[in-house]
Amino acid sequence: MKNKPIGIEAIGTYIPPERHTAEYISERSGTPVDIMKTKIGLKSKAVPAEGDHTVAMGVKAANVAIERAGIDPEKDLDMVIWAGEVYAEHPMQTYGIKFQGDIGAKNAWAFDINQRCGTIIVAMMVAKSMMRTHGYERVMIGSGYRNCDLIDYDNIRTRFMHDLAASGAAVILRNDYPENVMREGSVISDGQFSEYVYVPAGGTKMPITCEAIEKGLHYLDVTDPKKLKENLDDVSMQNFLKVVDESLEKSGYTRKDIDYLGLIRMKRSAFEYVAKELGVDPYKESTYFEEYGHMGQNDAIVSVEEGLQDGKIHDGDLVVLTAAGIGWSWNALTIEWGNQQ
Repeated sequence: MKNKPIGIEAIGTYIPPERHTAEYISERSGTPVDIMKTKIGLKSKAVPAEGDHTVAMGVKAANVAIERAGIDPEKDLDMVIWAGEVYAEHPMQTYGIKFQGDIGAKNAWAFDINQRCGTIIVAMMVAKSMMRTHGYERVMIGSGYRNCDLIDYDNIRTRFMHDLAASGAAVILRNDYPENVMREGSVISDGQFSEYVYVPAGGTKMPITCEAIEKGLHYLDVTDPKKLKENLDDVSMQNFLKVVDESLEKSGYTRKDIDYLGLIRMKRSAFEYVAKELGVDPYKESTYFEEYGHMGQNDAIVSVEEGLQDGKIHDGDLVVLTAAGIGWSWNALTIEWGNQQ
């Protein structure tokens, strides 16, 4: 029996109005401002304003998606997945359940899922599978991100993460919905990189103390930048291309069919390389975030939002979402945009 289509009924995004400019980051980090704007490709990045906590930003994005879908979250949502960051309102809070409560999804059940920047794509793949096996009619995926708080601009070892920003994103998936149909996804994860990037203090190996805070050990750090670069450079770009190819092939397509690429933010040369290798114009068939920064797992959804607003995505287009995150992981998901009937 042919599976019913699982489609994206609505998306929502929230980007705080506050910004750290390239000039500000340059002054703090010592990176020349022209390098910030050209090589790194960053004019500014979004940072949280007062009240823009991690789950709170996901709720703001979800409310946009709920209004666009025209649904009653109490009656119409069966399951809620928190795909946002674990750096959030309070440690050990179950964010999915808080998110469920804050959006009023009283009759749904909720849980958290995480793979850093790959999380929304993983959540969409998991939701699709559970909707097919359990018959859920409508699933809300929410995310908030403000890992910009975990960046110390004085630490040049984390320079490649100085663009970490803040935002919220949400996706409503609907069963037996022939629009914006999710096809197949692909994920690669590689544990050899799991010990290179983390926050040193605050876990069981190094509890948070005043001394740890004084030493700046509550910020993200890179344990061995030289080795990370050497090892990651060998595989990262190829894994990016591999997951896109696998997602396309499993969906019955090839690179030449891509109409829009929801590409995660990275330095400009890498962004252009991946887009061009996939046969996509990086600026006409994708969106580069020069003023928002890197918003983690929210990048792909914000890219779709921007692509729709700028008229780059049309009904009938083939859209591929991508992600890559510390850990390390690479993700891709193919979507047939518009009505497929």
